[in-house]
Amino acid sequence: MKVLLTGTAGGAGWPEPGCRCASCSVLPAGRRRPFEPVVDGAVRFPFDAPPAGYRPFAGGHGLAGPDGSRLLHIPEGPVPDVRCDLVLIDLLDRPERLGLLRRDGVVDRDTEVVAVGLDHRIRSEEELARRLALWGARAVPDGTTLDTLRPVATPPVPAGRRELLLGGSRSGKSAEAELRLAGEPHVTYLATGPGGEGDGEWAARVRAHRERRPAHWTTVETTDLAGAVRGATSPLLVDGLGTWLAAVFDEHGAWEGDRSAVWRRCDELVAAWRDTAWRIVAVSDEVGMGVVPATSSGRAFRDALGRLNERLAAESEDVTLVVAGRPYRL
Repeated sequence: MKVLLTGTAGGAGWPEPGCRCASCSVLPAGRRRPFEPVVDGAVRFPFDAPPAGYRPFAGGHGLAGPDGSRLLHIPEGPVPDVRCDLVLIDLLDRPERLGLLRRDGVVDRDTEVVAVGLDHRIRSEEELARRLALWGARAVPDGTTLDTLRPVATPPVPAGRRELLLGGSRSGKSAEAELRLAGEPHVTYLATGPGGEGDGEWAARVRAHRERRPAHWTTVETTDLAGAVRGATSPLLVDGLGTWLAAVFDEHGAWEGDRSAVWRRCDELVAAWRDTAWRIVAVSDEVGMGVVPATSSGRAFRDALGRLNERLAAESEDVTLVVAGRPYRL
């Protein structure tokens, strides 16, 4: 099958006529037209009544061609349980759907994944390209023809096994970490903070993180980070190192007095981080830009976390500072 994408944008196009948002204001008018695929010059979406030789599936959102290849457009709702050669998917709201498709075998390393439904939910074409590269997908200009028998599969960017994301409070670092792993079929989320029992405000924060997390990810609540990293069987997301270190201080009564056990736990984590065979993305607080803590225990914690960040950064292929939701690679 040959698939002509006469348009790749959302229903109103991108930029959206009359919209004054920061995304639409920087693009020339008519940059991307509303999504419309044309298959073999005749079959148009939805594919619920194709000519002889073509077979619809997935409620008219999928099309099997005479050559046996399969095209799938992913809207909201259920997806098929068969491998597809070309997947046209809106990734701007729920990119984790791509990871789910990989987990279920609908998308494999030879499937071409093309983002459609593009619009001002993302701030720029450059940011779109960055995210798609992380997920192993691509965008194409309007008027592009795709050949399901000659896919141009785009593998995920080889960012390295170890990625450290730093940022201040409410900087967007956790959301950036989750975004980076959205295209993975299996992810283990290592939650290191308390559950919020007895603290309504903290419990609300924890609940918001849980609800944002993809449902098919595995969550492990632990302070044995070194053991979890050594025993990993899938990519890991650690959120976060600051709450982990605070828990270690608590466990060893190290806020006042001897902190040798804390240094030992940090040594173990750095060694596990260095030796891991799995991709790992960790979130930590950047502590070097705030005021000097008023107490000796606060200063000790700040110094310990700063040293841990520095040591992990030295063992990482990617270190990124997140400010106001925008990542800056260091």
